[in-house]
Amino acid sequence: MMQNSSRQRFASASLVVYLLLALLPIYWMLNMSLKTNEEIVGALSVWPANLTFDNFKVIFTDPSWYKGYINSSIFVAMNMVLSVSVALPAAYAFSRYNFLGDKHLFFWLLTNRMTPPAVFLLPFFQLYSSVGLMDTHIAVALAHMVFNVPLAVWILEGFMSGIPKEIDETAYIDGYSFPRFFIKIFLPLIKSGVGVTAFFCFMFSWVELLLARTLTSVNAKPITAIMTRTVSAAGMDWGVLAAAGVLTIVPGALMIWFVRHYIAKGFAMGRV
Repeated sequence: MMQNSSRQRFASASLVVYLLLALLPIYWMLNMSLKTNEEIVGALSVWPANLTFDNFKVIFTDPSWYKGYINSSIFVAMNMVLSVSVALPAAYAFSRYNFLGDKHLFFWLLTNRMTPPAVFLLPFFQLYSSVGLMDTHIAVALAHMVFNVPLAVWILEGFMSGIPKEIDETAYIDGYSFPRFFIKIFLPLIKSGVGVTAFFCFMFSWVELLLARTLTSVNAKPITAIMTRTVSAAGMDWGVLAAAGVLTIVPGALMIWFVRHYIAKGFAMGRV
């Protein structure tokens, strides 16, 4: 009994230490966002001496800043919808049918996800320049699909394989067409898988910088690209950069909150 109690205290202490280390950078960024640049580069302090919200005011009033969040939200939403829509039928095919080269094709999809984005940068740049897609939201969304669709197929295939094939056969016997069966019966059974897939597509597309920065210039420039250009004649604007970082974390935190149950189920199924 004493040994179990000691282990529990050790585990609790380890968890507390881990949480402190994990939250320290976030707290420090929030701390910087509430300071002036003079105080940030001055003496070290764990709390703002002169609390200010001017840095956040700049983000919400300067179009060059808040449009970055709008642009990121647009192409991330487009990417999530397109990636999940493409991955659903592909994952269903992999989970229900056996065909020549299915295992090799499945592995090839995953190798695309393992490829660094820089490998596809030049082909995308030349292609989009030729067809007039440069500096558009759909350009970034389509580029991110190269990496998100393989992951989405892999995750969804695991969830779909856990659904007995007898459900499909019973629905067809009852007179269901495939689209009606898929939407009315099958999708509700794998809604947790769809939630997990949407989460991972969101996270990659929201934080990806190289493709998003290169394929955009003005009209569709994401917030991640804007945050790399905060140097002015007066130097680095640390406070505004920290405020932008705090606001950039918020959408990801909200996404995690809404799909937290689905993510836990995905880990339990061993597919995440």
